[in-house]
Amino acid sequence: MSIENIIKDSIKVKEDILTDSVFLKKIENAAFLCIDSLQKGGKIHLCGNGGSAADAQHIAAELSGRFYYDRKPLNAEALHVNTSYLTAVANDYSFDEIYSRMIEASANQNDILIAISTSGNSNNIIKAVEAAKRKKMTVIGMTGKKGGKMVDMCDVLLNVPSTCTPRIQEAHIMVGHIICEIIESTIFPK
Repeated sequence: MSIENIIKDSIKVKEDILTDSVFLKKIENAAFLCIDSLQKGGKIHLCGNGGSAADAQHIAAELSGRFYYDRKPLNAEALHVNTSYLTAVANDYSFDEIYSRMIEASANQNDILIAISTSGNSNNIIKAVEAAKRKKMTVIGMTGKKGGKMVDMCDVLLNVPSTCTPRIQEAHIMVGHIICEIIESTIFPK
């Protein structure tokens, strides 16, 4: 595939999102669920694997650090950032348990879980969603087109209209940035 075609494919996914009013409304809904949680003292927990873990950490940093301008930090964290915890739980229990145990340990009912899986079928992400639902948390899922097992598990499912992992991940970070911008500008209006 040529470089031009790769870029065109990336643009096509974003154009498909841009022209899908239902998807755009789901992005807005996800952002306002996060705003409601944060304003009530809640926390945004994020999880993913590989590139999706990087996206989770990136989005958490935009919220807990800053996005467009200086303001107070927001309570957001990617669940994989403690490598000692991660490797201990993966070793002593199973890699499938790394996120669900952290949700059990540190999450509360008013918190949000943003669960990122391009397939929607990653076992450790599914277990995290299940743990969050047991705690009556709101779950925002970010997946690819089909949504996998996460389709019926999330309060808001942002299933990017693609089956190509790199294109899905590119759209996930765009959607994450949109959510961050809505959160920041709403909680800290200029």
